[in-house]
Amino acid sequence: PSPANVGRAPSPPDGGWGWVVVFGAFVSIGFAYAFPKGIAIFFKEIQDFFGTSYSEIAWVSSIMLATTYGAGPISSILVNRYGSRPVVIFGGLLCGVGMVSAAFCTSILQLYICVGFITGLGLALNLQPSVIIIGKYFLKRRPIANGLAMAGSPVMLCTLAPLNQFLFDNFGWRGSFLILGAILLHCCVAGALFRPIGADTASVKMQKIEEGKEALKGEVTKDAMEMSSPTNIPMETKMEEEGEKDCCEKINQYLDFSLFKHRGFLIYLIGNVLMFLGFFAPIVFLAPYAKHIGIDEYSAAFLLSILAIVDMIARPTTGIIANSKWVRPRIQYFFSFSIAFNGACHLLCPLASGYTGLVVYSVFFGLAFGMVCAMLFETLMDLVGAARFTSAVGLVTIAECCTILLGPPIGGTLIDTFGDYKYMFIKCGAVMVLAGTFLFIMNYYNYRMLSKEEKERKAKEEDPKSVRTENEGKNNWNKEATQGGPELEPLREEQGGLKKEVNGT
Repeated sequence: PSPANVGRAPSPPDGGWGWVVVFGAFVSIGFAYAFPKGIAIFFKEIQDFFGTSYSEIAWVSSIMLATTYGAGPISSILVNRYGSRPVVIFGGLLCGVGMVSAAFCTSILQLYICVGFITGLGLALNLQPSVIIIGKYFLKRRPIANGLAMAGSPVMLCTLAPLNQFLFDNFGWRGSFLILGAILLHCCVAGALFRPIGADTASVKMQKIEEGKEALKGEVTKDAMEMSSPTNIPMETKMEEEGEKDCCEKINQYLDFSLFKHRGFLIYLIGNVLMFLGFFAPIVFLAPYAKHIGIDEYSAAFLLSILAIVDMIARPTTGIIANSKWVRPRIQYFFSFSIAFNGACHLLCPLASGYTGLVVYSVFFGLAFGMVCAMLFETLMDLVGAARFTSAVGLVTIAECCTILLGPPIGGTLIDTFGDYKYMFIKCGAVMVLAGTFLFIMNYYNYRMLSKEEKERKAKEEDPKSVRTENEGKNNWNKEATQGGPELEPLREEQGGLKKEVNGT
C-alpha cells in the first residue's frame, strides 16, 4: 500500500470476492435459520416414541433457537478476537457433533442437550459471523447483499422439509439425525469462503497510537500532580482505579454496553423481544397441525416447502425494495409494517379450512416471514452503524433468547390445554401486531427527535455567539499553554506529532 494508505481502514469493496462471501453466508445463515424449523418434521414421531406432550417436544426447537440467539455475545466476542472464518468452521463442527450424538439419545432430556444446546451453539457460531462479515464487504449494496444471504433460510427449508420426510421414511429418526449431522458439516466449507478483509497494520497502528496517548496522558497527569500538590496521592489507590478502568475497557472492547443509551437501539430491542414471542411457534407447529387435521405426512411437509419457496422470492425482493431511494431513508417504518402483516396472517389462520386454506396461509405467511427476515439485521445496522453492529447483534440476540425460548412451549401449552391449535395462532398473531404497532409509533417518535436534535445542532453552529465563545476558550487554553514555560515544550511537540498521526490514520 502507498504511504498515505498505511494504517487506514479499507473501504468495503461492494463486490468482487464479496459475492463469494454472500454465497458462504447464504449457506451458513440458511442452516442457522432453517434447521430448527426443518426438524419439526420428526416431532410427531419422537413424541410418540418417548411418550411426551406437545409442550415437552416443543422445547427441543425452543432450546435450539434460544441457544442460537442467546450465544450471540459469545459469537460476537469470538469474531472480534479471531475473525469470522475460524468461528464459522468451529460452529460447523459443533453442529455435526451435536446431531450425530442426538442419534444415540435414549431420553428427551438428552435430546435437549444434544440437539438443543450443542447444535444450537454451533448454529449461533454460524449466524452472527455471517451477518457481520457482509457488513464489512458491502456498504452501498448492503441491503441487496443481506437479502440474498437471508434467502438461504427459505432455500434450505424448502430442501430440508421433504428431505427430512424422505430420510425418516427410509432410515427412521435416528438414522436421519446421523445423515443430517454430516450435512451440517457443509457449514465448515461455507466458513472457509470468509476471507478476512482489512489490513493488520491498521490495528497495529491504532494500538501504537492508543499506547502513545496513554503514555502522554500519564506524563501530563504526573507533571500536573507534582506542580499542584505538595503531597503525592498514594500509588495503591491510583493502581486500583487504573485496574478497574482497564477491566471496563476490555469488556467494552468486545461488547459496547453504551448502546443501551442509544434511543433507536432500545426501541429496536424492545420491539424485537416482543415480536419473537410469536415469531417461530407457527412454523414449528404448522406441519404437526396439518397432520392433526388428517393431512398426510408428505402434504404436511409440502406446506413448509410452499412457505419456503415464497420466502425465497420475498427476501431478495424485499432487499431490493429496501435499497431504493424511497424506502431506505425510512426503512424502520417498512420493518414495522412487515411485523404487523406477519401477525395479521396468524390471526386469520384459524379461518382456513382444509388443505387449500392452509396452502393460502402458507403463501402469505412465507411472504410476511421473508419481509421480516430480510430487514431484521439491516434495520439494526441502519440504527447503530457498521462500527457498533457487531456488539449490537450480540446484545440483541441475548435479550431475544428469552422470548424465543418461551414462544413455542407457550404455544404447545395452549394446544395441550384447549386441544385446538387456533388459540396458539391467535396468541402469536396478537403479539406480533402489538410489536409492529409499537415499533411504528416509537420509530416515528425517534425520527422526530432526531430531526429536532439536528436542527438544534445546526442552529448552535450558525450562532456567532457560540462560535466566538468557543474561539475564546481555545485562545485562553493557548495562553495557558504558552505560560507553561519551556519545561513543557518537548511534551507539546510530542502531543502535536501524536495529533498529526491520529489525523493521518
